[in-house]
Amino acid sequence: MCSHYQTIQNQERYQRHFGVAAPPEPTKHDLWPGYLGSFIRRHPHADVGDEAVPPLEALGGLFGLVPHWATDTTITRHTFNARSETVAQKPSFREAWKRGQHCIIPADAFFEPDWRSGKAIPTRIARADGKPMGIAGLWSLWKSPKGDVFSYTMLTINASIHPLMNLFHKPTDEKRMIVILPPERYGDWLAAPVERSMEFLQPCPAQELQAEAAV
Repeated sequence: MCSHYQTIQNQERYQRHFGVAAPPEPTKHDLWPGYLGSFIRRHPHADVGDEAVPPLEALGGLFGLVPHWATDTTITRHTFNARSETVAQKPSFREAWKRGQHCIIPADAFFEPDWRSGKAIPTRIARADGKPMGIAGLWSLWKSPKGDVFSYTMLTINASIHPLMNLFHKPTDEKRMIVILPPERYGDWLAAPVERSMEFLQPCPAQELQAEAAV
């Protein structure tokens, strides 16, 4: 499960890769659950036929999905990842899933613990070609007494047979990995109807990733 990742700090790089300007809210480079990050979604009025409406928009949001029924944002400590096997049933995620609230989470890298030495070695995982990652996620809008709060979660799949991602976490833990979308499928994922959502939750080929100890 991914609880720590790095955002894209270079605004030009963000826009060049994803085709949309980053939100104006400043974010930290290293993000943990509950921190403010950014996500990209299809513009809610993209289908109205107005050329002035962009197809995509990037918004600031909390890392960790806040469902509409939450009483505060502390739930983000437990909702930063959504298992693909149970996302349609879990109360925290099922509304966003059934509404097709797909998003892309821009990232430079994410971190996982390597336990093969007997102790946890933080490991930074990035694309081997150095390009940004577009992680498949879900977004939500929580209406708090102080105003609207956007949030998002990363979708995860089993990684027990993945040549790289099965090296991480404790030997007794289930092997999981986030879904890193191919760039050519960004638009398809954001526009996909609910019944096709699972088609996109596929493992990124190991040869497209690079892992290095974060020391």
